[in-house]
Amino acid sequence: MFSIFKTILIRDLTLAMRRKTDILSALFFFIIVISLFPLGVGAEKAMLQKIAPGVVWVAALLASMLALERLFSSDYEDGTLEQMLISAQPLTVIVFAKMLAHWLLTGLPLVLIAPLVGLQYHLSDTAVGVMMLALLLGTPILSLLGAIGAALTLGLRGGGVLISLLILPLYIPVLIYGAGAISASTMQGESQAYLMLLGAFFIVSLIFTPWATAAALRISSE
Repeated sequence: MFSIFKTILIRDLTLAMRRKTDILSALFFFIIVISLFPLGVGAEKAMLQKIAPGVVWVAALLASMLALERLFSSDYEDGTLEQMLISAQPLTVIVFAKMLAHWLLTGLPLVLIAPLVGLQYHLSDTAVGVMMLALLLGTPILSLLGAIGAALTLGLRGGGVLISLLILPLYIPVLIYGAGAISASTMQGESQAYLMLLGAFFIVSLIFTPWATAAALRISSE
């Protein structure tokens, strides 16, 4: 199982490297969104610190969704998905490898550029650290839950819109806990409770979403 997991992960990362625009589009979208808000609301320090948590997480949610429609579509179109479905290896392992590849390409870069957000919104070093930790816990959840929507809408016309309708309600707890952790740190409050809730949500998603996504893929391929 580890061999097929590694093979699928390397395959997806290699294919993504050949289409760098797909990777950079999500990253640049995130940077552009967080950069536009200071221009629109002004450079007042207190205001920027207040809106930073919501802006960061809304931008992260939308950036993560940009690449969801392509998570399984290319495999569906060229017949690779059918081979995965009839493979002797567990489909959940294959699905989890694709989820991890999606996070490495869309979620991890957002964590790494979080200090840039801190500079733009005048956040303290403590708040930036909490932001990076919250994104590190929250962005994998976006990929895990998003894979379910991508599997359910596979092959449907207007799949991107349907994914948004299906997945955005599930993203609300991540938005609340993630933004709450950053807000608590900027107000010198306790952010540990929010981070623990994010961690619990991540563990639950890690356990159940590969199974749900595999079932959704079988339904969509019929």
